[in-house]
Amino acid sequence: MAQQRFGADGWVAIERHDHVAELIMDRPKAMNAVSTAMADSLAQACDELAADRSVRAVVLTSTHERAFCVGADLKERNSLTDAELMRQRPRTRAAYTGVLELPVPTIAAVHGFALGGGYELALACDLIVADGTATVGLPEVSVGVIPGGGGTQLLPRRVGAARAAELVFTARRVPAPEAAELGLVDQLVEDGRDRAEALELAARIARNSPLGLRAAKRAMRLGHGLDLRTGLDLEDGAWRSVAFSGDRTEGVAAFNEKREPQWPGE
Repeated sequence: MAQQRFGADGWVAIERHDHVAELIMDRPKAMNAVSTAMADSLAQACDELAADRSVRAVVLTSTHERAFCVGADLKERNSLTDAELMRQRPRTRAAYTGVLELPVPTIAAVHGFALGGGYELALACDLIVADGTATVGLPEVSVGVIPGGGGTQLLPRRVGAARAAELVFTARRVPAPEAAELGLVDQLVEDGRDRAEALELAARIARNSPLGLRAAKRAMRLGHGLDLRTGLDLEDGAWRSVAFSGDRTEGVAAFNEKREPQWPGE
């Protein structure tokens, strides 16, 4: 299946599986460490996916056998001056924000190391499928910084403030079984099956209304942390955006006619 490559080095690719897009990290020599160029490529790929109305779900994967992503490229960071690091910061943020703000459901397929910025890329997704080889964690304080790809905000939302504090402050690495127990990943699968299971889950998701999926994700993401009344008002707005759509008409008709819907996506 043809791939669309991003960046001069081609370290990020998109492969389409019908209405599911696979966002592939492919920087094997560095275990997908996020350099400036890698960050730019991720941001560009996310812009492409966000603009593609045919995409109903995205799966973030890695081609490296032993790593999802090991986080920031510390070799590159060590070579940067303070001024260069400040100029790099918006570019790295754009990569994490690009994944986080994708308008369709997203799934991270994790095996091996997902550490620091690597785990933050997984946290930016709606769901995390991991196999038994996965090791996750946010070890940034052990090298004198903090999680800066969304970890301090996304991890507490996933596992609660106290659990997140313990994980961030100790900088410890968490093996797959404990990660599943603590809710750091959502689904634990057989070794080597993370990508296949994530793509299968994405395909099930993609059978549903494209408008409904986008509206449901928007309501859940924007509503998190709001008071209940405000959240319900936000949900009502999302409902109104799809209630009079072609997708709703087709969905109801298909249900009554006992057939698979042919979503117009409008």
